[in-house]
Amino acid sequence: MKIELGYNQKKISVEVAPEHFGAILKLNDDNAGKCKKNAVEITKEAIKGSFRKFMALPGDVLVIVNDGTRPTPTRFVLDAIGEDLAKAEASFLIATGSHRAPTDKEYEFIFGSWYGRFKDRVFVHDCHAMEDMDYYGKTSRGTELYLNKLVGKASKVIVIGSVEPHYFAGYTGGRKGFLPGVAAYSSIEHNHKMALSPDAKALALEGNPVHDDLMEAMDLVKCPVYSIMTVLDKDHAIDTVTAGDITVSFNDAVKAANRIFTAPLKEKADIVVTVAPYPMDVDLYQSQKAIDNAKLALKDGGTMILVSACREGIGGEAFVKLLSSASTPDEVLRKIADNFKLGYHKAAKMAEVFKWANVEAYSSIDDEQLRSIFITPVHDLQKAIDDAIAKYGPDCRVVFMPDGSVTVPMVMPEST
Repeated sequence: MKIELGYNQKKISVEVAPEHFGAILKLNDDNAGKCKKNAVEITKEAIKGSFRKFMALPGDVLVIVNDGTRPTPTRFVLDAIGEDLAKAEASFLIATGSHRAPTDKEYEFIFGSWYGRFKDRVFVHDCHAMEDMDYYGKTSRGTELYLNKLVGKASKVIVIGSVEPHYFAGYTGGRKGFLPGVAAYSSIEHNHKMALSPDAKALALEGNPVHDDLMEAMDLVKCPVYSIMTVLDKDHAIDTVTAGDITVSFNDAVKAANRIFTAPLKEKADIVVTVAPYPMDVDLYQSQKAIDNAKLALKDGGTMILVSACREGIGGEAFVKLLSSASTPDEVLRKIADNFKLGYHKAAKMAEVFKWANVEAYSSIDDEQLRSIFITPVHDLQKAIDDAIAKYGPDCRVVFMPDGSVTVPMVMPEST
């Protein structure tokens, strides 16, 4: 069997005997693009009745929206509810989390044509400005929740977000609009340290300490909250909108996200070839998503082959230093646990995989640099696959993930 994989905006072909072929895991794109012309209608249908009832509650309203680093189509949601918000003289708070403030171009991406109308009431969250925070209490896991004061000043809050698999929170959206969205740096850092747990992974909600902590933090917010969650297809067009109670709308959106972003798999494989497609192949730091997703399809002790040009190298100096400063993945994890800083969780997730899997990379990164961070370089992709098959024997299977950065395997033994 011949399989084509993307590499640096080109195609490379590899072959695998039928008896070793496991699956090609792809996004469900059956509905891709179908909603681009009726996103407003889909939003209006989702909020029908419940939104007007919420807006009728007394007092002023604050709308929490994602920043420009997220694909959330806030501008299209505003096309459905913007007039109501204008009449209510709503204020807007951009949920930057620990990110920078938006650029002019990103303001346009977030608000679209509504920006000119609302810009005088748009505020940007700054997680470092403790003077702008209110204290809400502490979760059972010790996260002291500080949120932007604008949340406490509002009589009611609308949160607009998008839901897709997230590599340590389980899924984006919902409760994440508050933490990390409009929380203090210390609150974000304490919550994200829980990403070091093996139970903090994509698709996992039950038993995921990050998610559980987020839900407890959400319970500390006592004002009325109305949630509008979008689920996008692979082309970032709106596929589904859910609305109402923040937990119910989030759970409904998770079901839609699973339909689009997860790829069913009968059983895990001995070998997984995962591709970070352009432009997600910019560096290894960004390609980590392809590694983290692929681990869900790989057996313990298996071999993962990352295919990524890594056009700009490793990416993230601190990320490289952290991984290369230790002699074993366990030592990396100990260092992170002893002195956790926000941003270390990505290195931790890679070290976690290195503990139980053999990871190889077909890339442009220097061999010694790869070896220093526990990755074996390969220069002939076909030979690497053949060698892995020879290692695991006649019954082994190879799974291919041509869009590894955005496809999340879900083991479903009854899948066909």
